[in-house]
Amino acid sequence: MGQFSGSNVLITGGGSGIGLAVAKLFLQAGAGVAIAGRNQQKLDDSARQLGGGDRLSCHAADIADPDQAKGLVQAVEKKLGKIDILVNSAGTNVKERTFRQLTPEVWQKLMRTNLDGAFYCIHAVFPGMLARKNGLIININSIAGKRATPLGGLAYAASKFGMTALGIGLGAEEKDSGIRVTNIYPGEVDTPILEFRPTPVTDEHRQRILKPDDIARAVLYVAAQPPHVSIPELIIKPTSQAYV
Repeated sequence: MGQFSGSNVLITGGGSGIGLAVAKLFLQAGAGVAIAGRNQQKLDDSARQLGGGDRLSCHAADIADPDQAKGLVQAVEKKLGKIDILVNSAGTNVKERTFRQLTPEVWQKLMRTNLDGAFYCIHAVFPGMLARKNGLIININSIAGKRATPLGGLAYAASKFGMTALGIGLGAEEKDSGIRVTNIYPGEVDTPILEFRPTPVTDEHRQRILKPDDIARAVLYVAAQPPHVSIPELIIKPTSQAYV
């Protein structure tokens, strides 16, 4: 029996990067885990890597579509039962990051995936958590949600600042209902999103920055706290990255 036996976790963006690392640790800790993403083949490949047996389920969905986000939650509840923990880990970026390069289409893409998708998933799991007076929502945000530096780009930062407000505001509203909300703000992490950097990242640079497992351990630390303990915000960054 693991620490999270009897608990079920839904992880968006669970097919790679941070989401995949989070899924691995929750499975090792005994939880039922559902991973979601847009690519079914990618999810199936990740599932084979994870193992997990009947405690793991995969669900292809585009959470930028509110109907698909709602259908995702319904499918997970049918497969695993109640959703105790939601980890919003889905996110994307683009190479065209300056205001001069941005178009309305790119802006909308980042807002839909990074901010709207998180809201839609929270909106779908919320009624069940409220009825049980218990639930944990963990948003994998970014230092870009605290500091609008050029590294992440203007639209990415705007979407992450929105996620910051969503998490803090919801946590304040529901502080007496048993629903806890945590925003985790990673600095640079060696994940597939680095492929969208305007300038390619060197192997030397990748060695200096965070790894997905670093963030996954932070997620499990937050989730392991007793119900009377809430961690609204957690910033984690590479030692070599400035936080100014």
